[in-house]
Amino acid sequence: MDLSIVVPLYNEDESLPHLAEWIDRVMQENGFSYEVIMVDDGSRDNSWKVIEQLRAKNNAYKGIKFRRNYGKSAALNVGFSHAEGDVVITMDADLQDSPDEVPELFRMIKEDGYDLVSGWKKKRYDSKLAKNIPSKFFNWTTRKMSGIKLHDFNCGLKAYRRDVVKSIEVYGEMHRYIPVIAKWAGFNKIGEKVVQHRKREFGVTKFGLNRFVNGYLDLMSIMFMSKFGKQPMHFFGLIGSVSFLLGFIALVIVCTLRLCGRIALTNSVWFYLSMLFLVLGAMLFLAGFLGELICRNSTTRNNYLIEKEML
Repeated sequence: MDLSIVVPLYNEDESLPHLAEWIDRVMQENGFSYEVIMVDDGSRDNSWKVIEQLRAKNNAYKGIKFRRNYGKSAALNVGFSHAEGDVVITMDADLQDSPDEVPELFRMIKEDGYDLVSGWKKKRYDSKLAKNIPSKFFNWTTRKMSGIKLHDFNCGLKAYRRDVVKSIEVYGEMHRYIPVIAKWAGFNKIGEKVVQHRKREFGVTKFGLNRFVNGYLDLMSIMFMSKFGKQPMHFFGLIGSVSFLLGFIALVIVCTLRLCGRIALTNSVWFYLSMLFLVLGAMLFLAGFLGELICRNSTTRNNYLIEKEML
């Protein structure tokens, strides 16, 4: 199969028929063998009924319905696990991403040898105050912290080699940082393509300030995990050991001065500081040890309740 198109969606019943018609036209014009995996993230409208209708008309359409809303990262992660195409394309269901961009994205992966190609919505039609300005600031800080020279990390239109999506895991709000996660996993050939951004025709935006804040927390988590995720003791243990050593040395000096009659322990701020460093060092060392134990056990953070499937 040439292409797997993964479409996460939430309350997009009006746009889905138009999106499907557009995708089918592009696929037929270019002779692609394809599948479209629509992941319904607990929609409360008729989105699942529309997906069932699309499936009845075309077996290339597959559907997964969550029992409740888990977020875009969860939808993408489940979609990636079911994708079978050589190239995996992700796009939003709100018609702001153009399926006409797919052939060139496919070519960049297959011919130019990119592991991942991210869309860049250079000209946007969103609210400047609510989305454009926060998005620019978000992208600037992500570029600085990750070292990846992309202009639009959050663009929903991306293309991946199949082994990329099979090698990464996304959860929380980490769909914004898939290029960072891919780089961490060893996929370093990451490209960018200017893509068309269209005005929303149906529904309302799902963007909120809480996602903006949570995104930065996830970025910090990714940066930590990329360096110390497999061996947290290297981070906590080092800081804890240094803190404990400084506290121990300070305590020895304070006790020596006390034995010489130079100071009174209860009146010395250095005594309390040395005890503080000792306790903090022990706690950080213990945190590193517990982190090592947790890393050796499988997690269940990506287990989602699926109500219906059409695969």
